[in-house]
Amino acid sequence: MFGRNKKIDLTAEKKGLINWVNGVIILIILSIYPDLSSGQSTEKKHPIPIGWDAYLMWDKLPQQRTGVRAYMRSTYDREGGNQSADASHFLFANEEDHNVTLDVKGKGILYFFRANHWHGSPWHFIVDGKDNLVRETGTSDPIHAKNKLQNTAFIPKDPFPEPLAWTWSTTKGADLIWTPMSFTDSFRIAYSRTRYGTGYYIYHLYANEEGLTQKIESWDINEPAKQEVVELLGRAGTDIAPDDIYKVHGKVQLDKPSKEIAVIKSPSSTIRALKFSLPLDKSLDLERMRLKVTWDEADFPSIDAPLCLFFGAGTFYNRDEKEYLVKGFPINIRFDYKNQQVELACYYPMPFFRSAKIEITDIVPDDTEIAYEIRYEKSAVPDSISSYLHATYMDMPDPELGEDLVFLDTKGVEGHDEWSGSFVGTSFIFSHDNFLGTLEGDPRFFFDDSQTPQAYGTGTEEWGGGGDYWGGRNMTLPLAGHPCGAPDRQEAKNERDMIQSAYRFLIADLMPFGRRAVIRFEHGGENLSSEHYETVTYWYGLPMATLIKTDEIDIGNTDSEHAHQYYAPDASEVDTIRSRYEWGIDFFPERTWGMNPDKIQGYDKKRGKDIYPEQIKYGRYTRKGSEFNIQLAPNNKGALLRRTLDYGFPNQTAEIYIGPAGKKPEDIGEEEWEKVGIWYLAGSNTCLYSDPGGELEKRLHRTKTSNRRFRDDEFLIPARYTKDKSELRLRVRYIPDGQELFPGFPFPRENAWSELSYEVYSYISPD
Repeated sequence: MFGRNKKIDLTAEKKGLINWVNGVIILIILSIYPDLSSGQSTEKKHPIPIGWDAYLMWDKLPQQRTGVRAYMRSTYDREGGNQSADASHFLFANEEDHNVTLDVKGKGILYFFRANHWHGSPWHFIVDGKDNLVRETGTSDPIHAKNKLQNTAFIPKDPFPEPLAWTWSTTKGADLIWTPMSFTDSFRIAYSRTRYGTGYYIYHLYANEEGLTQKIESWDINEPAKQEVVELLGRAGTDIAPDDIYKVHGKVQLDKPSKEIAVIKSPSSTIRALKFSLPLDKSLDLERMRLKVTWDEADFPSIDAPLCLFFGAGTFYNRDEKEYLVKGFPINIRFDYKNQQVELACYYPMPFFRSAKIEITDIVPDDTEIAYEIRYEKSAVPDSISSYLHATYMDMPDPELGEDLVFLDTKGVEGHDEWSGSFVGTSFIFSHDNFLGTLEGDPRFFFDDSQTPQAYGTGTEEWGGGGDYWGGRNMTLPLAGHPCGAPDRQEAKNERDMIQSAYRFLIADLMPFGRRAVIRFEHGGENLSSEHYETVTYWYGLPMATLIKTDEIDIGNTDSEHAHQYYAPDASEVDTIRSRYEWGIDFFPERTWGMNPDKIQGYDKKRGKDIYPEQIKYGRYTRKGSEFNIQLAPNNKGALLRRTLDYGFPNQTAEIYIGPAGKKPEDIGEEEWEKVGIWYLAGSNTCLYSDPGGELEKRLHRTKTSNRRFRDDEFLIPARYTKDKSELRLRVRYIPDGQELFPGFPFPRENAWSELSYEVYSYISPD
């Protein structure tokens, strides 16, 4: 390097040579990073795949989904228990055949729907005000459907063909739909019948509509499913990766405790296929070897998991000698009995920027030989918006009573506090002793430090694509399955047949996060199961945040309100609220312990043991609205507002406007306010609970009010409103909502807009 102040005197000839060299370097850089040659940003040249594109462009799974928000809602028991197996808890109801389980306002896409058998059918899918009626063939005679019907289907059929949709005759208990249903203004699901009306649903909302591959338009039930997607998912179980790319293959002898399979050094590349072939007669002995993959010479492997569980099953024991133990879209296990081999394949795209090291550890050395094949190509996603595939393994032999199991917490993974990326699936053992009752446990997923789970399900086998514990039977679908485990203990053929496992892969319904992901599951309906769990969580991530907290206003705190020029003309006095979040049961009584309560620290014989004690929060409520200033990152790609609120007020609705923050509030003219959208939160901590005893019985007008009034809710401000702005004035204009809990019965509390605090997050580019 030249000294900072040293004078440089070059001849014209030398200057020309240097310019030529610099030109060559620039051309090389542009060949590797072609986006730098255009004035367009990386995000504009590589929009986020949505709708049908989310399937067809599945090679873009590693792409950062900056500004995309995923939510999973369900019919879970609002009191934290497991009443009716989390069925028949409705937000509110109108006519007898209009019992609402999901109600969303905004612009987005529903990617997944699940119900138990035909229960609830006919279902109303109300898209932007248009009612679309969907039935299942068990609907017409639900009392005898299980005995009379062998093959069932959705009506109409064209939007819901296999393998995009499956009914209980295949899944062993559930009706599943992966057909994308887009909406521009609102989306509602209502059940016509309330008997055992259980379900969960995954949808996406977007903070930057201009950064998507297609325009969001209202779903039309008369349009058939896209044939290319049907054919693509129909290839599950086959080799779906490109073949005409770089290939590394060979055989390795397992004669040492650890064997390096391959080290690939290539700039900005993606592994498209990772395959192994094991001798059939040795497969059970090899199933607990560890697969480890390390990206770019990192200090820790990002993939580190038992071989069988990484490839989707708790064991390679194949009780019925089927061809496929796992016939998944991104992952499969196939038994080739002709050649006496077990074939393992993973097609999740796996980017790396410099190198990839693949190894096998925990080997019991002998003369066994396995074959491998790795195919890779130049990355389809630029480095600046790409991310690494992770497979995080957790072994939980002794779950803590009352506490959720943590399948994944990205904070601290590989020594990094912050990660941005997408959660894309799980493979997990839920019992080593053939106990299916532990499946009552609900999924609860928390993203980016929210205290309310953005994803809350109804049970573990529901997450795995089944219902009623799959009836103890096995099944394997492209995106969900129950590959192993005997129907019951009496039918188990050996010890490995007692291992029960399931998998769930996410493609279009993946769940993005900007700084942290926490994937939690109950063990049993109230976290009281003692089963031995082993889990692998698949996720994409980069060790950096794409969602940063840039402001916070504490409502009720005079200093915070003053600093943000908070104004609410009819705001209540500061209200003190003692309550809880929706985290599970508050305490559990002696009868459920199965042990001596005198030996449990913190146990109270009258109440049981406290699990989640009450908290105290302060805030206000208004029936006109409020205004305040918020701070943003100047280079933001949109913003996310998170409001902590009192969920005791029902169906909270407001129009959100933004205005200039550089002026005094009284100097902002009405023409300067821009309407952003509707912020709406359906329901309250009081719900309609109706689970009548008979299939065709009318609904019951029973209510349940939980003691969980604290809730975090989110609203996205699109990037077109926040671009190049570091401060905005926010106006919340309250809109009264007259929805009753059911006809003739209002919610216990009058409608209002609750404000305990607001957190402001700015989306930023990962580069």
